[in-house]
Amino acid sequence: MKQSLVVLIAGAFAVGKLVVLKLGKGHFEQGFPVTLQIGDEGAPPAIETTGELPPAPEIPVCYTQWQQIYRRLDLSGRPIGLPKVVTPKATIADCEAAAHQLRDRLNDWLDARSFRPVREKWLEQLDPNEIIRLVVQTDDAQLRRLPWHLWDLMERYPYTEIALSLLEFHKRPTRPISLTPQVRILAILGNSQNIDIQKDRAILEQLTDAKVTFLVEPARQDLSDRLWEQSWEILFFAGHSTSQSEDNSGLIHLNQTETLTISQLKHGLEKAMERGLKLAIFNSCDGLGLARELAYLQIPQLIVMREPVPDRVAQEFLKYFLAAYAEGEPLYLAVRSARSRLQGLEGEFPCATWLPVICQHPAEIPPTWQQLKGAVEQSGAAKKPSATQRSIDSPPLSFRRSLPWLFAISLLTTGLVTGVRYAGLLQSAELKALDLGLQMRPKEPRDPRLLVVEVTEKDIQAQAKQDPSKPADVSLSSRSLAQLLDKLEPLQPSVIGLDLYRDPVGKEFPQLAERMKNSDRLIAVCFRADPNSNRPDVAPPPEIPTEQAIARLGFSNVLTDPDGIVRRHLLSMDGTQACPAQYAFSTQLALHYLAQQNINLEFKSDGTWKLGKALIRPIEFPTGGYFNLDGRGHQILLNYRSRKNRSSFSSLAEVVDRISLGTVLSGNLTPESVKDRIVLIGTTAHTASFQDYFTTPYTREPGGQDIPGVMLHAQMVSQLLSAALESRPLLWTGALWTETLWIGAWSLLGALLALYLRHFAVLSVASGTAIATLFGICLVLLVQFGWWVPLLPTAIATLSSTGVVFISRSWIAR
Repeated sequence: MKQSLVVLIAGAFAVGKLVVLKLGKGHFEQGFPVTLQIGDEGAPPAIETTGELPPAPEIPVCYTQWQQIYRRLDLSGRPIGLPKVVTPKATIADCEAAAHQLRDRLNDWLDARSFRPVREKWLEQLDPNEIIRLVVQTDDAQLRRLPWHLWDLMERYPYTEIALSLLEFHKRPTRPISLTPQVRILAILGNSQNIDIQKDRAILEQLTDAKVTFLVEPARQDLSDRLWEQSWEILFFAGHSTSQSEDNSGLIHLNQTETLTISQLKHGLEKAMERGLKLAIFNSCDGLGLARELAYLQIPQLIVMREPVPDRVAQEFLKYFLAAYAEGEPLYLAVRSARSRLQGLEGEFPCATWLPVICQHPAEIPPTWQQLKGAVEQSGAAKKPSATQRSIDSPPLSFRRSLPWLFAISLLTTGLVTGVRYAGLLQSAELKALDLGLQMRPKEPRDPRLLVVEVTEKDIQAQAKQDPSKPADVSLSSRSLAQLLDKLEPLQPSVIGLDLYRDPVGKEFPQLAERMKNSDRLIAVCFRADPNSNRPDVAPPPEIPTEQAIARLGFSNVLTDPDGIVRRHLLSMDGTQACPAQYAFSTQLALHYLAQQNINLEFKSDGTWKLGKALIRPIEFPTGGYFNLDGRGHQILLNYRSRKNRSSFSSLAEVVDRISLGTVLSGNLTPESVKDRIVLIGTTAHTASFQDYFTTPYTREPGGQDIPGVMLHAQMVSQLLSAALESRPLLWTGALWTETLWIGAWSLLGALLALYLRHFAVLSVASGTAIATLFGICLVLLVQFGWWVPLLPTAIATLSSTGVVFISRSWIAR
């Protein structure tokens, strides 16, 4: 659910990315130099990195093998001019096997060590939810033939489509053209021998906001005259075509007797581009030669078929593409959508999804359908509407005049609020607002997977009487620990966590030392020196072998915010010589428990952890309400589990079963309370010698109190288990730009309220209702999805815009 919400926002507001992959001079015998450029759409590249693709002479061989098999398939298509092979016919299985071999070789090549800097920079800088145009720039004909869409990265980026381009280009000047209410399409229906291009015509005729002019098997002069005399946004061709001279040129069959090269239409096409031609579609065979010639003419965008195309595939692609493009999808996404839908035909027409390919002028931005037809009609000759029509069909004049003013005020307010926020001045207040939201959530039942054995003050006193030599600052003596493990281990706990710092086990307890050394069920702790405090390193128990440190040690470090409250969960960080643990104590316990259920931690390339049903993304600062904090290690927000105790107040210490050390040692422990559970052992004593207590978001609510460290670790373990096994939401925040847009939208709402509601009392009620609605939305998103949406900055921006507009309007009225 979290991911779907993020994708929804990203689809609505995200700025697309342009990625250029330049493959320089080279060949498959020696390799190719590569340059990757990444930038926002319409802006210069912000990032550039280089790499190399190694020699791979087998790739063109694999492509040729696949091509030969594909062209021997018995498919009705549009391939006049291609060499005909009568026998032997190839089978669909042969074609699919060759296609798989080519795909595997291509991905092995693109995973080469010398190319990894390019791949890693892509993964580091690009979000899978972004709309991305990937332009592959190369002059090598064999590289242009490759099915780049089979690159395994493309599966992770569903909003990415690939285009081809030459290395050298220049932008052709065009003169301004008048806006039109319809897209003007010149459709050339060429030689139709043995194919059905009437279906192409029927598809074009179904476009409701396009003016299509058809030329059916025209003479060369007729086509040239149309290109010179009229303006067109789209040029379309259906018929027979082929590439020649190693894809350096192409040929179209204009009618039964005439063929035509692009160079023979050069001047007419240049004139058409000068008058506004933006897109050419050649729904015909083997079009890469045509594409190269048109690229020399600097055509903005072009769609061709890379190989012979069966009639039905060509028609279905045209239908799917025009439907998506005319409905408002960007050109690249419309092509990807249409191309992907061809997969349904691959049982009959193998590799149909390979055929459509975009060829792109790098300096051009692909237009949308709305941009092609013009956003508005020319109004010079339009009939003036009546006053009644104006009141019904258009907003009031005062509102239209006020819109720029409202947007300016909202933009200014949003900028000021976000500036103050980014400076960290709202951090403390935003964190308190988060605390309030957490306190208002519905309470949850106990987590039945955990048991805490607590060492109380009474237990410490009892041990002192039993063993007077025990130091006063030791909460659990070796004798008591040995007795405790003797009680617990026969009852088969899943894992035992010892949340206590330990000195070496005395010589009088050799069995305990051996147990601590060899038991893979026992997890101990150490402490990493905190740079923000004076606490030194605390080494782990010396009985834990060094080679087992990664698997059997967890650090007990806890992150506190400037106000002393624990709101974050530190999952991992680099170990040190004194404390070699790489995972937190809570993380180790959860991983051991889940491993017994065949659930293991997986690492994604973007730094995300996958643990069962949970995707755990580390928070990066600034994020949410945090702007001035240390972002070391792998951190997430801590989603506490709370329940109502008998005093009706939230009690974080009651979320797991707990039993005292004395009760266990006296034999009052049932097998079902231990079997297959995580058992944590720690002190809950609160004396001068034992101060292992922490403040939480629930401490300051009525009846709240600090909780012992062992209970805090239990909360953290419970969070990981519940997310991995039950999809309980983790707390997360949106990207900073989405939060800024959220604040801006509410700021505009506040301005609109002040514009329409002129009475102060009515405006006050409406503003209060808006803020209450905002609070309710934020609370629902937090409870249902774990989404921490900025409440306080949004409320400030909304009320500020309302106040500014109301005061300005009152001043103008006076």
